[in-house]
Amino acid sequence: MTQARPGLLDFQSFLLPFPEIWKYGMLALSILLLLVALIILSCQLCRCWIPNKSENERKFARDSRKGLALQNGFQRGRIEASFLDFVQQPHYEVKMQKLRREKLHGCDGNILASERGTPDQTQGKLRFSLLYNKKHLELLLTVTGALGLPIQQCRSTFVRVRLLSWAPQTPHLQHVVHEWRTQVVKNSSNPTFEDQFVCSLREAELTKSSIKLEVKLFDKYSRHVPLGEVRIALNALNTYEHLEFCEALKKTTKDTVGEVLVSLKCLPISQRIEVGLLKVRTSSLYNSPDKCIYARINMFCNLQKQKHQKTKPRILGPMTVFNETFLFHLPERVIWDCAVLISIYEMHPSSRLLVGQAVLGKQGPMKDHWDRMMQAIQQPVAEWHPLLI
Repeated sequence: MTQARPGLLDFQSFLLPFPEIWKYGMLALSILLLLVALIILSCQLCRCWIPNKSENERKFARDSRKGLALQNGFQRGRIEASFLDFVQQPHYEVKMQKLRREKLHGCDGNILASERGTPDQTQGKLRFSLLYNKKHLELLLTVTGALGLPIQQCRSTFVRVRLLSWAPQTPHLQHVVHEWRTQVVKNSSNPTFEDQFVCSLREAELTKSSIKLEVKLFDKYSRHVPLGEVRIALNALNTYEHLEFCEALKKTTKDTVGEVLVSLKCLPISQRIEVGLLKVRTSSLYNSPDKCIYARINMFCNLQKQKHQKTKPRILGPMTVFNETFLFHLPERVIWDCAVLISIYEMHPSSRLLVGQAVLGKQGPMKDHWDRMMQAIQQPVAEWHPLLI
């Protein structure tokens, strides 16, 4: 008869007093936890082998900081070249074209939005009449209707009328004396408006005034798209008689109603742009202490619109001084190809009136100012830009 040795352990005494189903359950849970740990380990190994997307940005920041230590400033040539190499990539140029077409022309501005969808060749004619009442010093304008508008675009149309005038002290600038809108006519390529507008106008002001009539597509939820325009200079007409017109529509153009002095400064290390609004020059003949204007600055970058910033109200005058600066943070390294939209508004008790807008960016007629900002790192560069409406 065999006896167990006292020095040996009896493994039967270590068996857990649990049912068999509990033992198999704990075994399955252990295997599940092991699989989860293996999956996490595999993901970490994959991340170590995949190149980090932000490595180039960190390298760029390190190079910039080295330049600060070497020259007590930026190595302008290297930074500018690296940015130029980046923005000249084809896919990014496509993005900027899409930005200018969809964002910039469709943002808060009532004028820049009108460029979106403007046809290269306009179609149709506009019928209207003019009469100047010399006795009462009133100008009567009657918008009769339009003919031959594009059928595929004729959803709802209306005509916006502006009476423009030149100021003697600023002959290259205009201002809007009066602005009207006709009724909206739906689903017609030959809409009939029959709207009349009357305004007080001295006889001496006829020689420096003109009328601009824009036929537009009405859109309740978006921006109104222009189909064409007609311009009539009153100094070349005998408005003392009833004159009727049937003029062909031409492609819409902008009017310069003022100038704005803007400074730009780039801060590539902190990825910011400083926009300074210094002065605004207008040609209005009716400046008074009770009229105030303010500016709204919008920044667009990589198809993203940042939160706008506004200046404090200022009293409207021939030269309005703001001297305010605004910082815009740019989340990506596309600081040079962003676009800035400056909108000047006139304040009213219950509404606001757009005075004019200016667009600054790497593309377009204002690219010289942007290029000079790229060359003057951390130094403000100021330049006058036209306000368009």
